[in-house]
Amino acid sequence: MKLQDILTPDCTICAVPAASKKRILEYLSSLAAEKLANHDTFQLLESLVKRERMGSTGIGNGIAIPHGRLSDATQPIAVVITIEEAINFDAIDHRPVDIFIALFVPEEECQNHLCTLQSIATIFRNKQFCKQVRQCKTNQELFQLIQQAS
Repeated sequence: MKLQDILTPDCTICAVPAASKKRILEYLSSLAAEKLANHDTFQLLESLVKRERMGSTGIGNGIAIPHGRLSDATQPIAVVITIEEAINFDAIDHRPVDIFIALFVPEEECQNHLCTLQSIATIFRNKQFCKQVRQCKTNQELFQLIQQAS
């Protein structure tokens, strides 16, 4: 599954004020909770924190892909945000992170989950694309840019 298939305009937010890794994970979880009827913010946050304990999802170049698996979920959902000031996220390259792509998937869809992560990593590996993401001024502009990505 591609990012464009599971991302909605209301889960695409520009220039979020953020001060810490914990606050970012909370924000991502609260946005997703509005879309997932069977899960609350705390459950979503727990799924992200559980994954972060295994190792940071900061993939380098200012990008992180926090993700979690959910029992009783029927559909995957993505949340994409940029933040005003990059923060320490324990990324593999030790650089601060300012682009976050959160992914929440049904627990039993392991293969689909891996394919979606690969799709996201491929899109955001393009430095020119990331530069355009960082230049977006509105949520709609960011959403449209991602929808046009291949």
